[in-house]
Amino acid sequence: MAVTEAGCDLTYCKMRGIVAVLTAFIKERKMGLNDFIQKLVSTPHICQHIEVNNFLKIDQNQDQNQEAAGESPMFGTPRGSLAEETQIKPSDFDYLRIIGKGSFGKVLLARHKETTRYFAVKVLQKKIILKKKEQKHIMAERSVLMKNIKHPFLVGLHCSFQTVDKLYFVLDFVNGGELFYHLQRERVFLEPRARFYAAEIASALGYLHSLHIVYRDLKPENILLDSQGHVVLTDFGLCKEGLEPTGTTTTFCGTPEYLAPEVLQKQAYDRTVDWWCLGSVLYEMLYGLPPFYSRNTAEMYNNILHQTPVLKPNVSNAGRELLEGLLQKDRTRRLGAKDDFLELKYHSFFSPVSWEELMAKKIPPPFVPSVSSPTDLRHFDPEFTHLPVSSSLCSDSMAVTSSMKEAAGAFPGFSYGPPEEQSFM
Repeated sequence: MAVTEAGCDLTYCKMRGIVAVLTAFIKERKMGLNDFIQKLVSTPHICQHIEVNNFLKIDQNQDQNQEAAGESPMFGTPRGSLAEETQIKPSDFDYLRIIGKGSFGKVLLARHKETTRYFAVKVLQKKIILKKKEQKHIMAERSVLMKNIKHPFLVGLHCSFQTVDKLYFVLDFVNGGELFYHLQRERVFLEPRARFYAAEIASALGYLHSLHIVYRDLKPENILLDSQGHVVLTDFGLCKEGLEPTGTTTTFCGTPEYLAPEVLQKQAYDRTVDWWCLGSVLYEMLYGLPPFYSRNTAEMYNNILHQTPVLKPNVSNAGRELLEGLLQKDRTRRLGAKDDFLELKYHSFFSPVSWEELMAKKIPPPFVPSVSSPTDLRHFDPEFTHLPVSSSLCSDSMAVTSSMKEAAGAFPGFSYGPPEEQSFM
């Protein structure tokens, strides 16, 4: 009897696995069909073709039949916005404050109406993205965010969705402030505090590298602190996916103060650009400015290419040695060139760090931001938080105008909703 039960359990497990695979496959196909249908309805002269019109009517009848049976329509409820897999829409949230601005849109503090949970909602304008030809970067950001769920120091994506003219990322709301903000206020950090942040950042970069992702834009503005004082890495718009350990890329991108020499010279570069950037950020934490900083950009670039960083003795020998290794101009000799994160992990500068405890968030952060509530925005720039929240950022798009047609179908598969039991929990 025991053997029979075991056999049943095994069969059941196999069946569950098969069902999971089939479900994922069906979702992918549905998403592809969604995008196809959206492109059809966005092109009126094609819709007038009798066979296309009949096809769309079949879909509409199917939706009505499902609603009558108490089921959700296969393609969601039509509301003028793109009907993709997720049922989430802009009006599911109350938008409270603007907490950041970027090239393509804004980041808002929002409260999910049903659960009353707070999120950071990144709202991007499709037409600006298309004008600057940045679709690939946006889709790469979405792809990287979906892989971040397993690491404690990377911002989490709860869902993404789109309307005809906008893209929405629903992210963890982190309100301890940017590392840049705290560094500006305190000028420098003591070495134990800088080591704590550098360790959490290094572990996050090492995780991304293990997924063959190079971050490429590490700077204090992209490093947030949560309300307990732990690091949260954000903004993955410049990430490069699919870069093998020995692979290189050539795209010129990053932030001037933190550019590695090989990027500046437009040479092929690899994942060690992230270790150069970490060296620059660590230097700034310990000394108050990036290592090669000058108000004159041309002079700063010359410094990056030709000058050695000034390492004053107020930092330990191990700290200066680590900085020399990370800020090595020859990427093949840079710390991390051979064994990536492991070379940093076992460096003497990090010898006081228990990496297991660090990953489990069991090491008490050296600084805890003063935050009184989930909506406390004291660590955000008033330049943003005092701006009025535009209703157009947060409303469901209703009608497709001719200027929106190109944008409407330009981001197929963007929408992402986690399993129902996990969403907004």
